[in-house]
Amino acid sequence: MDLPSVILLLILTWALIRAVLSITSSKVNISGKLPPGPKPLPVIGNLHQLGDKPHKSLAELAKLHGPLMSLKLGQVPTIVVSSPAMAKEVLQTHDQHLSNRTIPDAVCAHDHQLMGLPWIPVSNLWRSLRKICNTQLFSVKVLDANQQLRRRKVKELFEYVKRSGVNGEAVDIGREAFTTTLNLLSNTIFSVDLADPKSELAREFKEVTWNIMKDAGTPNLGDYFPLLRKVDPQGIRRRMTVHFKRLLDMFDGMIDQRLKIRESSGLVNSDVLDTLLTIIEEKTEDIHKLQVNHLLLVLFVAGTDTTSSTFQWAMAELLRNPEVLAKARAELEQVIGKGNPVEESDISRLPYLQAVVKETFRLHPVVPLLLPRRAEADVEIAGFTIPKGAQVMVNAWAIGRDSNTWEDPNEFKPERFLGSEIDVKGRSFELIPFGGGRRICPGLPLALRMLHLMLGTLIHSFDWKLEDGKKPKDIDLEDKFGISLQLARPLRAIPTPLA
Repeated sequence: MDLPSVILLLILTWALIRAVLSITSSKVNISGKLPPGPKPLPVIGNLHQLGDKPHKSLAELAKLHGPLMSLKLGQVPTIVVSSPAMAKEVLQTHDQHLSNRTIPDAVCAHDHQLMGLPWIPVSNLWRSLRKICNTQLFSVKVLDANQQLRRRKVKELFEYVKRSGVNGEAVDIGREAFTTTLNLLSNTIFSVDLADPKSELAREFKEVTWNIMKDAGTPNLGDYFPLLRKVDPQGIRRRMTVHFKRLLDMFDGMIDQRLKIRESSGLVNSDVLDTLLTIIEEKTEDIHKLQVNHLLLVLFVAGTDTTSSTFQWAMAELLRNPEVLAKARAELEQVIGKGNPVEESDISRLPYLQAVVKETFRLHPVVPLLLPRRAEADVEIAGFTIPKGAQVMVNAWAIGRDSNTWEDPNEFKPERFLGSEIDVKGRSFELIPFGGGRRICPGLPLALRMLHLMLGTLIHSFDWKLEDGKKPKDIDLEDKFGISLQLARPLRAIPTPLA
């Protein structure tokens, strides 16, 4: 056993002894009838039952204990929701008392929990940031106005894939989707490409972004044993502090540079950064520069990862199911015509493509347990009590595969959504990849446009075959759990341009 492991073991032993001696340190006062659940062990509770894929482990436990289930994760009382009906209770009926977050220790770096939109409590700051997202970043008017930018970025993706096809080279589909999404966001916000391989800034940005996703997705003992937060035994918060600083410094430099341009020339761009700087100057919303930095951090880290991961899952399912791919391509040819580019205005006329995206969200929600919530008061649901202070997890992965809701729940069948009123906008609790209630992801409108546009373009313009003569059923759909649900093995395929 190496020295770091010995030190970690000693720290854990000390913390667990303290936990046993001060088990009343939990701030949750349980006075009502808890939902059923597996019996917890001393000290560790039910942590041993999570495994490395908690979305799947919790789904199996829910089959035994019900769709509203209680566990003890270390010292943290936790309620897990695994059905549409229970999700509606949490995300809509009792949203007022269940809107705030359980804060992971990792995001406390640089006080991000006090300024990062997903983590701050419902408050005036939260309302200001949500308003900015809804009116200045992701409104229909704004998205319509900058759709030419998305068209240009998707065309660059098309050209890259075409060159690869001519050369007989395989495309790393997830990586190219990440590059396209990152460049789209960086052009929308800063009017520059941050994924330019020739740029040192771009390389640094991609490295830091991936490191944030890796560390944020690592199970953190400090989240289950609050005493350990003081020592940060795995070093996750220390590493996140370094990652966050690099990104925040980068944004700070770009903001200062833009401020100098505005001051010297009076020139104002139409991108998001100038919009945010104008809001600060004119004080139309109560925000300041540091809060804008943290908003940008959230937009980039969350926006690039979730969209590119979902796109890769969609392509993997299509290549694994050639009959579905053929139907999607036939619809595109009929509606758009061979050789014509896919436009955002076409999406509403492509119901099968929309169904493919919904089916991808159902089987592979990119944040399978959503972001955990925290009960601000005792809440009664289905005769049980969610106690004040408890962590609440909504297992969107389990809900999407619930056999009581879906026929053949583990099969990729987009046809199930044809003629269906189910959508992903938080109104249909059978399908909640973006969450629901007041905490629904504000980037949903942009993500939907990007996914349909990229997916439609790559299946309308290219035929695809797997590397090394692999057959469709050879595609490995094994996932790995982290800040987002990703394919365990990147999808690589060789494109052939269609005439």
